[in-house]
Amino acid sequence: MPAASILSSVTDALTELIGDHGIYAVFVLMFVDAVLPAASELVMVYAGAVAAGAFAGQSVVLFGEPIESELWAYVAMASAGALGYILGSIAGWAIGYYGGRPFVERRGRWLHVTPRTLSRAEAWFDRFGDWAVAVGRVTPVVRSFIAIPAGVFRMPLGRYTLLTIPGSVVWAFAFAGAGWAAGSQWEDFHHSFRYAEYVVAGAILLLIAAGIWRHRRGARIDRRAEDPAG
Repeated sequence: MPAASILSSVTDALTELIGDHGIYAVFVLMFVDAVLPAASELVMVYAGAVAAGAFAGQSVVLFGEPIESELWAYVAMASAGALGYILGSIAGWAIGYYGGRPFVERRGRWLHVTPRTLSRAEAWFDRFGDWAVAVGRVTPVVRSFIAIPAGVFRMPLGRYTLLTIPGSVVWAFAFAGAGWAAGSQWEDFHHSFRYAEYVVAGAILLLIAAGIWRHRRGARIDRRAEDPAG
């Protein structure tokens, strides 16, 4: 089957799920995307368009009650995506933490984490330290493969979660916002700006890089202050 047909089939399946099950489908799909790539950009853009009332017969329903306000529908969809992604990230961390490297090397292919992928993730953590999680959360493709290695490398859950939350929230709200703004033109937006995620990721990465630079610069200044002779 041609790649274009496969992509179209995946898009149709995901949008149908969101159209039929709304906020709950967004939560589940983003939960899965935290461990396995599940087209989070498409999911959130379409979710935002549904929140804007772009499609007849599709609305945002929470606990059996439709959300009439488009703004609050957007907030609900984006929040469901962010929460699903955060909880999925914690589940991925738990798989790595309790299964350990032997489990991942034996069974990781089921989760698209091969020994080669794990080695690359280890290099990623060696390069960025704890910031590997924050950077990974806003890096396309990498963001779906950072959870399990974080557990394997015994990163404390509290620190891991705190570094996961900002990127997850920004990602979900940014792409849902794009879909909400595009409304019924969401598909044109999706195709015309299919690399928009790289722009968002780049902007956030610049902020993270600035934070890392300031932290390291401050650490160097502190070391010099503690060692006047040096």
